[in-house]
Parts: sequence; structure tokens; C-alpha cells
Amino acid sequence: MQNVEAEVHLSAAVRNAAVSASKIASDIRLLGSGPRTGFAELVLPPVQPGSSIMPGKVNPSMAEMLNQVCYQVYGCDTTVWTAATGAQLELNVMMPVVAWNLLHEVRILGNALDAFTTRCVDGIEADEERCMTLVQWSTAIATALAPRLGYHEAAALAKESFKKGVPVRELVVQKGLMTEKEAKAALDPIKLTKPGVFE
Repeated sequence: MQNVEAEVHLSAAVRNAAVSASKIASDIRLLGSGPRTGFAELVLPPVQPGSSIMPGKVNPSMAEMLNQVCYQVYGCDTTVWTAATGAQLELNVMMPVVAWNLLHEVRILGNALDAFTTRCVDGIEADEERCMTLVQWSTAIATALAPRLGYHEAAALAKESFKKGVPVRELVVQKGLMTEKEAKAALDPIKLTKPGVFE
């Protein structure tokens, strides 16, 4: 009757789950931003297509919903642990507010995760063409040339690529450092991101 530590621990676990869920929702929202001035790496299901101020935009409504629920969970958790400090001597009379907030946070987070999964995650698609373009134009891909050309040459190529607005792969061919076939093999994004031993 004096301590509600079990409830505090459970509430903290729910809050931690909400923190992770919110991070995932924010990442999906950011990666789905666009289609022109955002990341646009993900194509989100059109749960709420259109916008009053941006016609044609697909709003990341489900990710925004999940974030809002997570913020509410944080508030419920704060109420739980704050109420836990309300014990005096042998009795904590704050159990009603602890129980209500604990049950509320479990229920709303569970419902939100179910909705987010079925109405967003299950329908997400990668925009492969957009992702491949971003990789090809990334100066970071020059890192893969360091074992072959040396760190300083690879770094110089990355800087020149950015300055001239020419992809690294085109630049190494233009400079005669590699043939088109060699550059394509050495800078293949699929090969470079596949788990395993780098060759």
C-alpha cells in the first residue's frame, strides 16, 4: 500500500517502447518527405492524400498520429512516477491516478501501434530509383575507392565531385583512374551495402 514500484517500472517500460516507436515514426516521416524538396526515399500509403495548402501531397498522417500518442504516453508516465512519490509513511492514496494513467498508456500505445502497422508500415515501398540516384550522387561513395586509390586521392575525388557536380563514378572514368567497367564494379551500391567481407 505504501509503494507502487511495480507500476512505476511497468510504466517506464511502456514509455521506453513509446520512445522507440516515436523514433521509428519520425524516421519514416522524414524519409517519406517530398516529393520534390524532401528525402522522398519512401513512398507512404495515401491514408490522407492531399493537403489544404499543398495539393497532391501525401501526408504522413499515421506517423504523426503515432508520435502524438507517444507524447501522450510520456505524459501518462510522468503522472505515474510523480504520483508514486505521493506516498506518506505507510499509505499511497494516489493509486487511482496511477492505475488510470498506466492502463490508458498501455491501451493507446497498443492501439496506435496496430493502426500504424496496418495503415502505414505494411504499405511502405522504397522509391528505388530515387534511392539509387542519391547513392550515385553521394560523395561518401568515394570511400570505397580508398583501398584502391589511397585515402588522399579518394578524398580529393569526393571534394571535386561536390564542387563540379559530377558523380564520383563519372569522375574516376574521366580522369582515367578506372575504366567504366571497373568503376561500376568498385562503386556498386548494392555490393557495397551487402553484409559480408569487403573485397
